[in-house]
Amino acid sequence: MANSTRNTVPGHVPQTRFEAGLSAKPEAGLPAPALSVIPLGGVGEIGLNSTILEYGDEMVLIDCGLMFPDDEMLGVDIVIPDFSYLVQNRHKLKGIVITHGHEDHTGALPYLLKEINVPVYGTLLTLGLIKEKLIEHGLDDAVDLVTVKPRDKVEIGPFTFEFIRVTHSIVDGVGLGITTPVGRIVHTGDFKIDPTPVDNELMDFNLFSQYGRDGVMLFMSDSTNATQGGFTFSEKEVRRAFEDIFAKTKKRIIIASFASNIHRIQQAVDVAEMFGRKIILNGRSMVENAGIAMDLGYLKIPDGMLRRLEDLKNLKDDEVVVVTTGSQGEPMSALNRMAMDEHKFIKIKPGDTVIISAKIIPGNEKSISRIINHLFMRGADVKYEKTSEIHVSGHASKEELKLMLNMIRPKYFIPVHGEHRHLISHANLAKKVGIPDENIFVLQDGDVMEFDGTGARRAGFVSAGRVFIDGKGIGDVGDEVLRDRMRLAHDGVVICIIGLEKLTGKVVSGPEIVSRGFIFEDASPELMLEVKDMVDDLLVAMTPETKSEVGLVQNAVRAALKKFIKKRMNRLPMILPIVMEI
Repeated sequence: MANSTRNTVPGHVPQTRFEAGLSAKPEAGLPAPALSVIPLGGVGEIGLNSTILEYGDEMVLIDCGLMFPDDEMLGVDIVIPDFSYLVQNRHKLKGIVITHGHEDHTGALPYLLKEINVPVYGTLLTLGLIKEKLIEHGLDDAVDLVTVKPRDKVEIGPFTFEFIRVTHSIVDGVGLGITTPVGRIVHTGDFKIDPTPVDNELMDFNLFSQYGRDGVMLFMSDSTNATQGGFTFSEKEVRRAFEDIFAKTKKRIIIASFASNIHRIQQAVDVAEMFGRKIILNGRSMVENAGIAMDLGYLKIPDGMLRRLEDLKNLKDDEVVVVTTGSQGEPMSALNRMAMDEHKFIKIKPGDTVIISAKIIPGNEKSISRIINHLFMRGADVKYEKTSEIHVSGHASKEELKLMLNMIRPKYFIPVHGEHRHLISHANLAKKVGIPDENIFVLQDGDVMEFDGTGARRAGFVSAGRVFIDGKGIGDVGDEVLRDRMRLAHDGVVICIIGLEKLTGKVVSGPEIVSRGFIFEDASPELMLEVKDMVDDLLVAMTPETKSEVGLVQNAVRAALKKFIKKRMNRLPMILPIVMEI
């Protein structure tokens, strides 16, 4: 396929019979196929956003996101959706449409594109961020990246996609107006209603309301903040908090935020300029994303204001603003290294002000609390979500969600992008604005919803789930491996080494008992001796025939040790019998 980002012709595509949202006319004698909507991720969790639209022998994927592991996914780097249904039907997939550049909507793209090479459609910044990821995976020369702008229309298979500007916590986000052979779909992408966006690019209410007037069969809407009352604050509220902090601070200021939040970086730059400070970007993803945004004109930093980390030693404390990664307490992040006094260039000093300008993602509370404590111990004044108005959400709250529901007035509604409690809360909002209960569908990953001239129905499910990425391994870490890692982390491992004479089954060495993460052998020699004696007695009781079968000996030792340790200490370490034939 072509190897560069190309532009579509802007403006309206030719009128088609599908554009009025009418049912397609099937070929004579053939029934019209139903439209299938299949979420592979993003319903029941925050992340993994990926939804298939399938009609006949053609499919389009909306978003292709990852999820970061929680505390129970030991050793897992990232999580991606199970794409087996797409891979099995690779001949049907005609393209991938991306709503915005956050990794929970784009991060799984390299893994899918290694299996199926199809065009990827997105706005300029979105594709700029995607291209950087594809370069890391050696795919940048193979993938056709198709640039679109808000209000562009693109025909992909039997679908016409119209891109609708939305406001969110990243620049260049879009919702989707989709004309299908059985009716219109509106998909919000991630959004909030921000009347004063940083870039002055307002959400396109006119186009959303036009779809509502023309008639929408199905509405799919962001549910992340469906449990939050009222309206989400404008991004410009953060600037007021920044100005207040900057005015009171005479030392260095360090701001931790998501590297993709270009608006937040821009506000830090603008306020730093107001107070005569210089900007230093820190962290690989922060430097990369800011560089892409500057190259594309989405981030503007005045000449002479951006400095390198190496310049820090030549600047006065009241001239410094560091914008860094690490707002979620990631172990190897720049902010974590500062907190642990392990950063090569930045050592936290008494009087420094650290601003954690991001929402704490559920599951990261402990990591962030640990970093905050270490920063305080080093003399920093730390501002974070619970103590200062230095973050606003990028997602719509209840009143905004109800406004969108009333604007679109859909026949059917599917809440997306959220944990189950968010989806249920959003469904309840839909009932309050008058959508019948029987027309609201709360789905799980893999559910198949069908729509045709007769109505809407659940139509089974496809293979779906989570695939764990551990280093270069894709999917080779499963539930059993994670359970083993949990057992190792919680109860440790006990290894029993036995040498048996191959012909007679006579014990010639051992049993030797070794433990790690279970108990310290030198501290409990009596217990280790008891374990050894118990295995000795077990081996003596075995017949020579039994001892000649290594597998039987291993199973017997494992079962006996498990029972003994459970009874003696009420613990369940991993038990590894190693039987060597000599």
